[in-house]
Amino acid sequence: MTLVFIRHNIKDYVLWKHAFDGYMPQRHAGGERSYRIAHAPGDKNDLCLVFEWDNASNAKRFLESPELAAVMKRASVVGKPQIVIAEQLAGGRTEAQWHDDT
Repeated sequence: MTLVFIRHNIKDYVLWKHAFDGYMPQRHAGGERSYRIAHAPGDKNDLCLVFEWDNASNAKRFLESPELAAVMKRASVVGKPQIVIAEQLAGGRTEAQWHDDT
């Protein structure tokens, strides 16, 4: 599985989310399979995004497209995003039980 991590700052979340949702058909056609949106603690305009993509070459092609750059600009993205494309090596889910031994 290919994962894409993006971190960028925005000016207006409502404007950004509207543009993000409106671009979903293009993202899906480009190879996106799922996404998560988070923000840095204490700063709701510092977004951290995690995507699952069908493969790294489609992710790279999509992320480098002039169309995406134009959408991001209209969506109030500030500055250059930090982008990492990675191939997953392992995964799982951890269920922890906490005990107070005192």
